[in-house]
Amino acid sequence: MLSFENDYQEGACPQILARLIETNLEPLSGYGSDFYCERAKEKIRQACECPQADIHFLTGGTQTNQVVIDSMLAPYEGVAAAATGHVSLHEAGAIEFTGHKVLALPHHEGKILAEELEASLRAFWEDPNHEHMVFPGMVYISHPTEYGTLYTKAELEHLSSICEAYEIPLYLDGARLGYGLMSDRTDVTLSDLCRCCDVFYIGGTKVGALCGEAVVFPKSNAPRHFLTRVKQHGALLAKGRLLGIQFDMLFTDDLYFLLSRHAIDMSELLKAGLKKKGCPFYLESPTNQQFLLLTDAQIERLKRFTTFSFWEKPDEEHIVVRLATSWATTEESVRALVEAFDEILA
Repeated sequence: MLSFENDYQEGACPQILARLIETNLEPLSGYGSDFYCERAKEKIRQACECPQADIHFLTGGTQTNQVVIDSMLAPYEGVAAAATGHVSLHEAGAIEFTGHKVLALPHHEGKILAEELEASLRAFWEDPNHEHMVFPGMVYISHPTEYGTLYTKAELEHLSSICEAYEIPLYLDGARLGYGLMSDRTDVTLSDLCRCCDVFYIGGTKVGALCGEAVVFPKSNAPRHFLTRVKQHGALLAKGRLLGIQFDMLFTDDLYFLLSRHAIDMSELLKAGLKKKGCPFYLESPTNQQFLLLTDAQIERLKRFTTFSFWEKPDEEHIVVRLATSWATTEESVRALVEAFDEILA
């Protein structure tokens, strides 16, 4: 059975596993105060071209989103996000659990438009009853989005300028950031994110690590006592070395970018093969997630060959499914799946 269900189904890349074993018996300080965490932070600062960045390591994406958003918002504030955003749909109300509402905005293949964001913020402040409403205190986006789409540098700059005008932070969820940065159709770099965003994170869980996300505050703007806030959320890992060692490896010899590029290469191979077979796509994704529009009968045949993710049902006759490649996807598995579509589409 093939598996294209997600990009975190494998464990960790061999380089990381080897390094964890090599350093296993070294006695190190806890809670991220060890040498490897500090060296990893410095390597990330260099990759971002942002020497003043404040960096913290957490273990997972939902945990990171909850801690960052809760720490940066006042009690009366919520976070604006696309209706399809991860914090809106697939985090089990983790943000609302902290007392902050997710303020849903229209989406366009997963992205929010700067014009619509500005209109929403303006409408709030022009409403004479806004003191009785949830204040928009932050804007959340992801790159790539839930549909594998990407913001352009110009779009990020426009969103950033609106957030600056309304004095609210722009937060970018980078769970799959490596796959966005290494796409053939992006003009966004880590240094651009440091310039446009008030906070973002570099996802490791989905890009070769066992677990781990690196939160970057590029403007020396981390909330006061952020480490304490992390611990209050039960998110401070005693053996912080596990995260530092992994990110130290990911940012050595461009490993993070090489792993990400491999997933893009496999996704492009998959996309080209399926298009040649006449397979219908739901939308055009330039990253490692591909979305197919299949009938119920085709879905049943697909199940015989591979695992996949259900995404949505746009009408009574079709289902959108996601096929995801990862840093560990092999060319052999891609070609085998493409070949199976002769039967799946029959």
